[in-house]
Amino acid sequence: MGKYVIGLDNGGTSTKAAIFDLEGHEIASKGMETRMITPKSGYTERDMEELWQANCACVRGALEKSGIDGKDVLGIAVCGHGKGLYLWGDNDAPIYNGIISTDNRAWEYPEKWHKDGTFEKIHDRTCQDIMACQQVCLLAWLKDHDRDVYDRIKYIFSVKDYVRFRLTGEAYCEATDISGSGLMNVRDARFDKDILEAYGIGEMYDKLAPIRYSYENCGKLTKEAAELTGLPEGTTVAGGMFDIDACAVAVDLTIPERMCTIAGTWSINEYIAEHPIMDGTVAMNSLFAIPGYYLVEECSATSSGNLEWYLDQCMENEAIPEGKSIYDVVNELVASVDPAESDLYFLPFLYGSNAHPLAKGSFVGLTMFHNKAHMLRAVYEGVAFSHKTHIEKLLSSRKPPKAVRMAGGAVNSKLWVQMFADVLNLPIETVEGKELGALGCGMAAAIAAGVYKDYREAAEHMVHTSGIVYPDPDAAAVYQAKYETYRAVSAALDTVWDRFRV
Repeated sequence: MGKYVIGLDNGGTSTKAAIFDLEGHEIASKGMETRMITPKSGYTERDMEELWQANCACVRGALEKSGIDGKDVLGIAVCGHGKGLYLWGDNDAPIYNGIISTDNRAWEYPEKWHKDGTFEKIHDRTCQDIMACQQVCLLAWLKDHDRDVYDRIKYIFSVKDYVRFRLTGEAYCEATDISGSGLMNVRDARFDKDILEAYGIGEMYDKLAPIRYSYENCGKLTKEAAELTGLPEGTTVAGGMFDIDACAVAVDLTIPERMCTIAGTWSINEYIAEHPIMDGTVAMNSLFAIPGYYLVEECSATSSGNLEWYLDQCMENEAIPEGKSIYDVVNELVASVDPAESDLYFLPFLYGSNAHPLAKGSFVGLTMFHNKAHMLRAVYEGVAFSHKTHIEKLLSSRKPPKAVRMAGGAVNSKLWVQMFADVLNLPIETVEGKELGALGCGMAAAIAAGVYKDYREAAEHMVHTSGIVYPDPDAAAVYQAKYETYRAVSAALDTVWDRFRV
């Protein structure tokens, strides 16, 4: 009888559980959507109890689909979107909706802390820029706007630390997530009360749980969680990690020479380094899943989630030929338009921006000539251009990799992968497997269970790459010219976004 591990992946609105054997092959998976609650423009929330029940249902559903005995599961780990805020109260229950990483209610705080010198005072320790969706900004916002909730906080969690807490009853802040929160001294890998006091939230220091690493044993499944998930009580629960770390681990980003890009709701672009990059060329350094390394990242909520919005809003009633999917139709439409002749541009800022903090999604250049195919091509190109914006910053402080390892929903489109290669003018290497976040968690669970000694050994057994896609020189030249126009359009619109206040 084989042995297995389970990875739980919590995105902005979706939860997935996947079961893997110890060679990284997916046995079964189960996914569910959770409601996005938008009480005001710029607010994105979810019900924390609904989220917990969805995690349990996904584990149980995956077990039922697989037909395996829960006793053969060696361990489980959870990953999730970074940033955001999930609060456990002094009444031993959630005291607020979970706040998702696309939330922009606290947009004024980064601006304020840059202007008043707070950022400069602490940057040598936090090693990262300040983002409106980080825990530090959201806590400051709560202190100013909902003091009753703020005063009742018992634990400050990221999404996956909250789910793991519900699985085990033990509270921890796992290193990859909490080091991207703005609350941590990333340089020295510890909490520093002076940082919180500089932000005006020093009382939150005592609400931070002990730090653990992704592969560490962080407790055992409780009786209640066992009954809800179908796993045995006492099953090992590993620390888990930020989902971009999980994807990085799952593409074997275990040496500094590699670089990866993840095209999901978020545009994630990253590599690992032995030291944080502090010359101002990149915005974010956080602790990586492997001790001794920093994850150097450039990210924004500007990736393939924009396509999903377009499909939901503009192609809901699209006729799909028998034997094809909506994505087959989309790829055919995009391929029907010559990139050199398409003069329509899309800023993929529906969920967030890597330009002005108040920038919105936009089509620029629309005329009566343009049709659905032109708009879809503009979405594909805009997403790729947004990734390039980040990757150019990363490459300003290091040598280009031999190939960029790519994951996320966009890799399911060969046309989009080729476009990424042409836009970046770099080879793209895709990784086999659909649920890479869950796979990274499965690798953490395997290490916690003692199957593998570290992520490099786990990757040797559990990560499988596909072929390399090379850029076409002629297409690369076309896209470089279009990219320059894309940047000019974005810069021009930066002059008006202050009129679009949240």
